[in-house]
Amino acid sequence: MTATHKLASKLLAESKQVNCDLSVAQLVAEAVKNGEGVLSSTGAIMCDTGRYTGRSPQDRFIVEDDYTKDRVWWGSINKPFPQDKFDGLASKMVDYLLNNQKLYVNNVYAGADPAYRIKVRVVTPLASVSHFVSNMFIVPSDEELRSFGEPDYVVLQAPDFYANPQIDGTRQGNFSILNFGEKAALVAGSRYTGEIKKGIFSVLNALLIDENVLPMHCSANEGLKGDSAVFFGLSGTGKTTLSADTNRNLIGDDEHGWSDRGIYNFEGGCYAKTIDLTRENEPEIWDAIKFGATLENTRFFPGTSVVDYTNVTVTENTRVSYPIDHIDNAKIPSVSETHPKNIFFLTCDAYGVLPAISKLTKEQAMYHFMLGYTAKVAGTEAGVTEPTPTFSACFGAPFMPLHPSVYAMKLGEKMTAHKTNIWLINTGWSNGPSDKVGRTKLKYTRAMITAALEGQLDNVEFVEHPIFGVQVPKEVEGVPSEALDAKASWKANGFKNYDAIAMKLAAKFVENFKQFEEGLEDQSILEGAPNVSQKV
Repeated sequence: MTATHKLASKLLAESKQVNCDLSVAQLVAEAVKNGEGVLSSTGAIMCDTGRYTGRSPQDRFIVEDDYTKDRVWWGSINKPFPQDKFDGLASKMVDYLLNNQKLYVNNVYAGADPAYRIKVRVVTPLASVSHFVSNMFIVPSDEELRSFGEPDYVVLQAPDFYANPQIDGTRQGNFSILNFGEKAALVAGSRYTGEIKKGIFSVLNALLIDENVLPMHCSANEGLKGDSAVFFGLSGTGKTTLSADTNRNLIGDDEHGWSDRGIYNFEGGCYAKTIDLTRENEPEIWDAIKFGATLENTRFFPGTSVVDYTNVTVTENTRVSYPIDHIDNAKIPSVSETHPKNIFFLTCDAYGVLPAISKLTKEQAMYHFMLGYTAKVAGTEAGVTEPTPTFSACFGAPFMPLHPSVYAMKLGEKMTAHKTNIWLINTGWSNGPSDKVGRTKLKYTRAMITAALEGQLDNVEFVEHPIFGVQVPKEVEGVPSEALDAKASWKANGFKNYDAIAMKLAAKFVENFKQFEEGLEDQSILEGAPNVSQKV
């Protein structure tokens, strides 16, 4: 038992009141009684997360020790933290939590596949946080709880405890610190529950590679014939929307592992954005917001308990968490015993130059995976007059402790072993500049994905893109041909600078990739880069 685990055991032994593994109904009642939230008209509890309405990535650290020193990709994302400072903070947090009247404890699993799951114990003074944990992690059965024993990892959460940066070594009062040697995480100074979820995700992203599992920040579903599919994409690219298919069963919406056995969900629930949510556009999420769900930072219509999802008074990052069984077509347990035949990289290309759909080689797949590209349209922020590219390695850079090429190489290995097709899907603009034309219609994007999933593209003719080198199908059932050829669409719409804009974006790809070149173990990944040396 590590020193931190011993501290946690002392905390639970000496605390005045410990509420262990309460039911959802009990946790909701406790949260309302404690003044942590109020019930909405659908029965979901609505809570505020206080000052922080999202993760604080600059305040996330990893303890540097024998395990992490030469393993973690240190830098602006994975920042080292001294062991002695961690020990001091852990001791202070335990003393602070001992003074609370109540503690809530969850003994849960991370990982739906028993062969790869870890046992996690979360300790918090808030019933609403405990409720979130019971939604987002996998709750053991009564029989499993009786034999749960000691956890693999302990998370201590104290939202109203703050560090002294000058003494404790943090950047400011709030912090989230992972310690692989101690098998522990400390989360303090923030009520934003996503810090707990993503902390354990980061743990799995480091540990599972050694078990030949590719940890993935993605959504996943399974067809009626048992065929699994995976969807990667940053915020706003359509990951949740496109994986929520009434003709397919949802495995999960955010965190998965690809093992030797197939695809499995790390989580037991979903954590969806609710800004501008409507039943028409997102019926699965809308109907999931009932008793047992937790809304974060939303607001009611005045004088009612009906949630106004257009209200961004607190934040645009309004959220809901709910157990996966709130989704009618959820696959439970969240495991697919098939390897994905199709993986989709989703990007919302505001430059308007990437094809609406294209097929990637192994090298291109690894390259684009490491880029994790999408772009905001011009004008979304003051002074922004052209699209703003966003890159997040492996489509989840803040949660990936290792060098991105480690994950990319594992993707390439599995892609080859299981003959997986990888598609780049542009859910943004492909027929002209984003300030001049409309975004690709959702029905076309769905038709492209359906065509790929059903094997309709196995025998169609493809054309190689002259700059990005990807293979573009000449026809897709249900999609007009002009929606497939980006350059021809630009010309048909009267825009003459396609090549220049495409080359500009390609150059940004190349420039962004330079950060990965030191430590790049597989040089073949560079073969997936766009061709920026030619004249087009």
